[in-house]
Amino acid sequence: MAYNKNSSPNSSDASRLLADGFRFLRFPEPLESEFRSDHRARLRGWNRIAIWIAACTVTGYAILDHFVLSAEHARITNLVRFGLHVPAVILMLVLTGKRFYNRWYDLGIGIIAPVFGIGTVVMAAFSPPAEVPLVGGRVLLASFFFYFMVGLRLREALRANGIVFGALLVAALFHTMPTDTATYLLFTLFCANIIGFAGSYALEHANRTAFLEHRQLTEVATHDGLTTLLNRAAFEDQIRGVWQQAQRDRQAVAVIMIDIDDFKAYNDHYGHVAGDDCLRRVCGALRDAARRRPLDFVARYGGEELVAVLYGADRAHGENISQCLLAAVRELRIPHAASQTQPYVTVSIGVVAVEAYRMASHDAAVELADQALYDAKNQGRDRYVGIDADAQRLVPGVGRTPRDERLKEASGQ
Repeated sequence: MAYNKNSSPNSSDASRLLADGFRFLRFPEPLESEFRSDHRARLRGWNRIAIWIAACTVTGYAILDHFVLSAEHARITNLVRFGLHVPAVILMLVLTGKRFYNRWYDLGIGIIAPVFGIGTVVMAAFSPPAEVPLVGGRVLLASFFFYFMVGLRLREALRANGIVFGALLVAALFHTMPTDTATYLLFTLFCANIIGFAGSYALEHANRTAFLEHRQLTEVATHDGLTTLLNRAAFEDQIRGVWQQAQRDRQAVAVIMIDIDDFKAYNDHYGHVAGDDCLRRVCGALRDAARRRPLDFVARYGGEELVAVLYGADRAHGENISQCLLAAVRELRIPHAASQTQPYVTVSIGVVAVEAYRMASHDAAVELADQALYDAKNQGRDRYVGIDADAQRLVPGVGRTPRDERLKEASGQ
């Protein structure tokens, strides 16, 4: 599974949804997929308990039916119970196992739930007229069970109950049960669905709100408040995960170090308020230009120094992105009268691409990208310098080969 923890999310997503609301209980991607994954993981234990409750309920009704109901419908009832309900419960228990849960539970329960409910309708439809209300009442239990017990989201629970309601309506139209009893059951089931819908909506809305609030707290803890980029601590956590993923997949990773040219002079000349605004604009442009793939991310490394990590990127791709970063900042045309390079804000960039599986950690790649950044600054700024590194020699504190062997300077002008 691809590493995606806090993959540079837009820090305004959770805040915006909390402020604007989400009446239709759906988030924009990738938040929706993340919510579903989180919701499914948190409910696994509860879902397993709920299925055991269903098993006990099926067993209890089997015992009660033997003593309370007549034997006229025993054949159909037992056929449904042992041919459908019991296998359904067993299958649901299997789907709550670790091996199948994440991949198959949602799909399986979305199919099994309405089939289980239809089986209950069939049992009621073939019961003697006097016993239809007794058996039909179980449909109400199934309805609430689908809304609240098996981890179905509102849309899926509503679909399952809609199918069961349709099955009961078909049974009534074909006069398989007394008309007055069928009408009474239909109305009762309709009211149960209204109550279940309202309760399920409130529950899912609360779950989604809690998810967004947790997400918002996570963003505050992992993102820089000024630029909304990942902060230094989150960068270290993120790059470790990406590095391990790249090692497993035998992929290259490009590390790009970026520094705003003469930023201290900008602050001294225009003031710190203007400096903060400049930093925000530059960081936004760099984030948009750098993130081309799902695992790419940009972080604030410290002060006006930034870092971008590109997963599965060779040197050519890293240098291409570096050119895009230079152009993105130039196109902002932020005036910089105190600059010794250009009359507008520019950046210097150092980039290195390495085969992650040849290294124990990312530290050497960051160090070499930092070396390249300082070479870019020493060579006149407003440019990138790409390192042509021998990955087998990349270990922390080692690899300082002569410049003519490891550096290739490419001006972005």
